[in-house]
Amino acid sequence: MITRRLFSVALAAAIPLSLMSVSTAHAQDLREITFVQPSPSAINSYPVFVAIGEGYFEEEGLEVNVEAINGSGAVLQALAAGQAHFGRPGPGPVMAARSRGVDAVFFYNVASRSNFGIVVREDSDIKTLEDLRGTVIGTGTADGAEVGFARNVMSDAGMVAGTDFEFLTVGDGGPATVAFNSGEMSAYSSSTADSAVLNQRGMKVRDITPAKFARFFGNGLATMGDTIRNDRELVEKFGRAFMRAHAFALDDANRETVLAHLKAGNPQEGEDPEFQAALFDAVRSKTIPVDMSNGLGYLPPEVWEEWQASLVAGGELSAPLDNLEDAYTNEFISDWNEAIN
Repeated sequence: MITRRLFSVALAAAIPLSLMSVSTAHAQDLREITFVQPSPSAINSYPVFVAIGEGYFEEEGLEVNVEAINGSGAVLQALAAGQAHFGRPGPGPVMAARSRGVDAVFFYNVASRSNFGIVVREDSDIKTLEDLRGTVIGTGTADGAEVGFARNVMSDAGMVAGTDFEFLTVGDGGPATVAFNSGEMSAYSSSTADSAVLNQRGMKVRDITPAKFARFFGNGLATMGDTIRNDRELVEKFGRAFMRAHAFALDDANRETVLAHLKAGNPQEGEDPEFQAALFDAVRSKTIPVDMSNGLGYLPPEVWEEWQASLVAGGELSAPLDNLEDAYTNEFISDWNEAIN
């Protein structure tokens, strides 16, 4: 069973998901860097593991170690503390961190279609968001991207956490199943991967999120502003390799190779090949841009505005950021897309 392990928010307590170090004769010439992700799943960060497996990072002179920690908040803490170079947080936590003076910058749109949804048990009487008034919505983490997403959705429906409904941190996988069965929660703010796990393990769920929220992109690549300003070449190398791997994995001709790389990154996810393949397909579908005119990785400014407005309305931000444009950048995207075409 795939579950999110409960790690400390400090990177010191994080455990390596993959130490797939490049073991070549010139390994000593590679720059070793750390990528942190908000859950142990290799599938959720599949371009990283494909870039490792295909040698794209190595070609850029990089040796990438991947570490899993618990949620976007912990990812941003690791970046701010200088304990990681890159991470995969959600946009909501990035804006919340910037409101506290953390110079985190989003620079690649990985989950370009919303990879979260509010789900209920398939046999539940709950049909609409209004039916969740006065109930409890479970989340995998206390401060992850799924919390901000659910807050936004419920705010749009005229409901505020703590007044009209409650959040409850229950974890994912097995703990989420227990919370549904015990009645602790009536709904769950679930990632695409979490829903796939629940359905595969017999806890059938149904998504009641309004379709308009599909435009709210999910987790993507982030780093610190200082890294972009002072170590630009590192960002260029990492992002170029990542996009190459992203494009490689979107080609169905490479599907079996990709699944092998993901199994190497997280053997537990590969124990059931049928499940692994289904989960990969579900996650991959969320990383195909709605509009490919700007290529892979592009961050739509208008959706950032919508994200911010919903976070302010939901109380996750006390006020709009002074400079929302500083929270993200598309400055690398065109060059990377040209490089892979």
